[in-house]
Formats: sequence, C-alpha cells, structure tokens
Amino acid sequence: MKRLYSYMLQRFLPLLAMTFFICLFIVLMQFLWRFVDDLVGKGLSVSVIAELFFYAALTMVPTALPLAVLLASLMVFGNLGEKFELTAMKASGISLFRIMRPLIWLMAFIAVGAFFFQNNVLPVAQTKMWTLMFSVRQKSPEVEIPERSFYDQIPNMNLYVERKNSETGMLYGMIIYDLSRGLDNTRVILADSGQFNFTEDKTRLLLDLHSGEMFENMRDNSMGSGSSRYLPFRREHFTRKEIYFPFDANFNRVDEGGVRALYVGQNISQLRHSIDSISHQVDSMGNVYARELLQAGSFGIRPTRTVVRNGQAVEEPVRDVAMAEPLDLDSLFTAPSPVSAKTYISQALARAKRQRQEYMYRSLMLEEQAKLMRRHDIEMQKKFTLSFACIIFFFIGAPLGAIIKKGGIGTPLIISVLLFIVYFIIDNAGYKAARDGKLEVWQGIWLSTAVLLPLGVFFTYKAVGDSAVFNVDAYRNFFRRLRGKGLERSLTLKEVRMAEVERDRALEMLADFLGMVREAKARTAKAPLYLKLYRRLSGSGVSELRQPLGQLVDYLSNSPDIYVINYLNQYPFNPATRNLDAMVATTEALIKRIE
Repeated sequence: MKRLYSYMLQRFLPLLAMTFFICLFIVLMQFLWRFVDDLVGKGLSVSVIAELFFYAALTMVPTALPLAVLLASLMVFGNLGEKFELTAMKASGISLFRIMRPLIWLMAFIAVGAFFFQNNVLPVAQTKMWTLMFSVRQKSPEVEIPERSFYDQIPNMNLYVERKNSETGMLYGMIIYDLSRGLDNTRVILADSGQFNFTEDKTRLLLDLHSGEMFENMRDNSMGSGSSRYLPFRREHFTRKEIYFPFDANFNRVDEGGVRALYVGQNISQLRHSIDSISHQVDSMGNVYARELLQAGSFGIRPTRTVVRNGQAVEEPVRDVAMAEPLDLDSLFTAPSPVSAKTYISQALARAKRQRQEYMYRSLMLEEQAKLMRRHDIEMQKKFTLSFACIIFFFIGAPLGAIIKKGGIGTPLIISVLLFIVYFIIDNAGYKAARDGKLEVWQGIWLSTAVLLPLGVFFTYKAVGDSAVFNVDAYRNFFRRLRGKGLERSLTLKEVRMAEVERDRALEMLADFLGMVREAKARTAKAPLYLKLYRRLSGSGVSELRQPLGQLVDYLSNSPDIYVINYLNQYPFNPATRNLDAMVATTEALIKRIE
C-alpha cells in the first residue's frame, strides 16, 4: 500500500503543479487585459512591473488553485481509467477510497495551507498590489507627442505639432495653449520649432522654443468680469525662449497605510474588530436618530412628558393624546389674506421637504455603514471558502475522472472549464447578493459550496459503485420507463420445437394470469398519480406478475400459430412499464385465439 500511495502522489503532484501555473498564468493575463490602460505609456521600469505582477499573481491564487485541483484530479484518474490501471487496482480488492486516500490527505494539507494563505499572506499581497496600482495610476504618462493633432496629456497645456524629427526630437510648427492661469487668462504661444527636455530631478518640463511669438491677456484677479469692456493685452516676439512647466515624471509610491486599513488588507482578528466597531457605530447612530424622532413634536404636541420617579425627573412617551378639539386644517385658508395663506402652505411644504431630505440622508448614512460592515464580513467568510472549494473540486474531479476514463488534457480541460464556469457564476451571484444585502452574508458566500457539494457526493457515490453515469442507454431506458414503454419482444416462429403447446394447459395458464392482472389493476386503480409514477419506475406493485408472465411466454413461444407469437410480442419484459388494460386485452385475445 505504501508503494501505491507513493505512486498516486507521484502521478498527482506534478500535474497539480503544472495545472496550477497554467491556470495562474491565464488569470494573470485576465488581470493584465483589465488594467492594461493604466500600465501602457507610463515608462515603468521592469522591476516595478515584475513586482506588480508578483503581487497580482498572489492575489489570483484563490481563483487558480480550485481550478488546478479539479483539472489535475480529472487528468490523473482519467489516465488511470483509460490505461485500465484503475480496473486492475479494483480487481486486486482495493477500493476507490483507498486509492484516493493519499490524495485526500494531500487535499487536507492543501486546505489548511490555503486557509493560512488567505488569512496571513493574501491581505499583505492585496495591500501591496493595490498600493502599487494606485501609484501607477498617479504617475504621469510619458510625453509622446503625435503629429497634426492636439496633445493634452501634459497638465494645463494643449499642444499642436505640425511635424517632428524622430532622430533629433525637434518639433516644428508648434501651437501651445497654456491653461495654468485659467481659461480667462489663456496664454497662446506660436513657435517655428522647439524641443522638450526634463530637468535633472524630473519634476519640471523644459520647453526650448525658437522663432515665435506669445499672446496673453493682462487680466488681474481683482478686476471684475464686468469692470471693463477692454482688457490689457500683451504680444511678445522672441528668437529663443525657455518655458518651465510643472510635470513630475518620477514614480512615487503611495503610503500603504490607507489600503492596509481597508477590509482587503486585514486578517480574521482585524476583520472581527472592524465589524464590532462598525456595528457599535451603527447601533449608536440608530439610537440617536430614534431618540430624536421620539422627541420631535407634531402640531405643537410633545410626544413625551416629564414624570418624577424616585426623586428623579424621567421622560416617558405619551401613548394617548387627548385633544381639546379636532385640528381644522382648513383654517389655513382663513388667513387674513390669500398671500398669508400661501405663505403658511409654502413654509409647511418647505419644512416637510427639509425633514424628508434629512431622514433620507440619515438612512443613506446607515445603509453605507451597513454595506461596509457586509464587505468586512464577506472578506472574513472568504478566508474559509478557498479551503472548502479545493476539497469539493477534488471530490468532483477524481470520481468524475474514474467514471469517464478519459486521460490527456482535452476532455478533462473541457469538463473542468464548464464546471468552473458554473462555480464562478454561482459564486459571483452569491457575492453580489451578499454585498447588496439581498441575502445573508454567509448564505451568499457559501452558495457555490452548497450547490457543488451535492454534486461531489453524487459523483463519489457513483464512482465507488461503478455506476454508468454517462451511459446514454441507461438514461434512454429510464425515459422509456417514464413514458410507460419498455424493451420490445422479438419472438419468431420456431422451426424446431422441443415441446408442443397443450391447449388445456395454455388456457389454464392464461386464465390464471388474466385473474392476476385484473387483481393488480383493481389494486392500483385508486392510487394517486405520483404513486403510479413511482411504481412504473421502480416496478413495485406489479412485481408478482413478472414470474407468471415469463413462464407464460416461455410456454406459448413453442406454439406453431403465428398469431399467438404476435400476441406474445405485445407483452412487455417488465409489467410495470405497460398499461394493465393493454395486458388484459392481449391476454383475452390469446384466450380467444387458442380456443
């Protein structure tokens, strides 16, 4: 057994490593396609890109590892089944569970490691990756000026170039709009040629211009917009001019503290502390809002009253308010003048709108806090889902590979991708439902596990029992039984008969069988529809007809009458799959024919 366990581990581990890195590469390419716009044209060094990809690969492990486990288990057991090694092991008295035992222990070890990875490594990797992404997004792009189109990637500047020399970097036919002092004080510069350079610290952009002129307004900030119809104007001709623009081309890292405080950068203990803090804050806000609502009066009536208990003044709610006379809302329209009535109504509407907006704002604040608490709870639940996903995918892939008996990478890859797509869709649907509060957090996050767990149990049960899960004939026979049809008999007239059919004995057997069929028909006539369907599928209720029917068909199959043979072919192999009225009619026709 030790040699068998070693053999299984030697077959499984290399495939698991290979499929894991392949799946990790695929999901990493998906990450690249998603954020390619933030990376291209920034002039990032190879070390920064490699660091970003390394942290991104760590964050993609929860997606790649379950798919790798599923694909590797399918390939290993598919290869064993295709080469009849699995059949030889079972023929030697080794059950499927004993064959899977070393891999089950390996999956348990991987599940424990996945939990510690989710709790200890993943928060750090996510913190560093998102910090690096924010830093990359804030970095200014490289200056790559196109020809005959305006370029606006330099802050507070629009630049047009007629043509450029790629070898010397000289630009010709330049039009520059300097917006650094606002749209009202835009400075326009025309130059025959020029060149861009960076200062040594790469914090400013130096523009060296030749043979041009500059136009600018002399508007002062203290001057009002309507102070004068005419504004001072300045025009300058130059042979050479140097202009500096602020443009930080360095790569500056953002502080990790902000991302580390978010839910993506916390472990289980930190998430629990954050959830408790947010829950306490939500409860405090709710108590304050409820107290203000209780203390708010309507129509000049206080909702609480002051009572003295044990020498202390206590506010208690007033349950029944007795009014001296009913409120006359129509009295608003009996104001001294229509203008006063309109003023009263406008003031009441404005007050109602203010209160409505205030309460809507408060509800939004509470909803944001509740959503933040759900995001923390989701992140905490996801610490455990990776471990269970690896175990469940193994118990789906290994039995399924033993059933389909197809090795290589073709069929297992197709099945793995289909199963993983189903898992991914269910997992995303559960995540969004939990995030939006449509389901409890634990229900949404564990939804995919709850759906795939019965599938793993089913495939394992079928593989242990060597059931033909993918046998098309088995499903075809099932639906034939469901429609009340079974296998058709194909008796023919015998040229040589070992025994002759006696008329009296044949009639006696037919009469006895006819009585049994009528008795079964009377017993099942009043049964409900679901019970009839169950009896049709399972064969219960009319199982006592099988043996007499078999004896009757065997005896009458020696008849020299072709019509008797044709009537026998109308009997089903399984009496439960045929209408009992048809069997009665066939039996009566046989009796008349033999008589």
